[in-house]
Amino acid sequence: MSKLKLSFFVVLVIFLSSVSLNGQESKKLYDPSLDGMKQIKDAVAIASKENKHVLIQYGGNWCSWCIKFDAFCKADTSIMKVIGNNYVPVKLNFDPVNKNDAANTYMGNPTRFGFPVFIVINGKGQVIHIQDSGLLEDGAGYSKTKVNGFLRNWTVSALIPGKQSSK
Repeated sequence: MSKLKLSFFVVLVIFLSSVSLNGQESKKLYDPSLDGMKQIKDAVAIASKENKHVLIQYGGNWCSWCIKFDAFCKADTSIMKVIGNNYVPVKLNFDPVNKNDAANTYMGNPTRFGFPVFIVINGKGQVIHIQDSGLLEDGAGYSKTKVNGFLRNWTVSALIPGKQSSK
């Protein structure tokens, strides 16, 4: 291969790598620039109007289990339906740049459980449940039965005695 062809090839590989990395950047789940308390307040306002709870997934783009959970949910229409019908979902960032310390304190320090950690907040802004995601795992992934149980047990209607959520 001539030096010119080799140089062209190297430049092409570098270019394609940067395009690929830029594409990955735009697909990140968590936005470190967002204010966690504002995210929570905005979601609570929506949840109050729609008679839902807020479901916070607290984690980061660095967290393989956070990424697995997102992919797991998106791959299962029944889980997505439960979330869509009953929750206002929020992805709350935790990383060295933005740990969202005020939100962590407000929610009762859920980071003590590791990442991701799930927090359910009612339409009044009260934290009603913190879920250790490790309890929802099954092998190298998540258990559909455990995740469905968690999501269904913390809906608005599930907390009303004698009423079951059928959504």
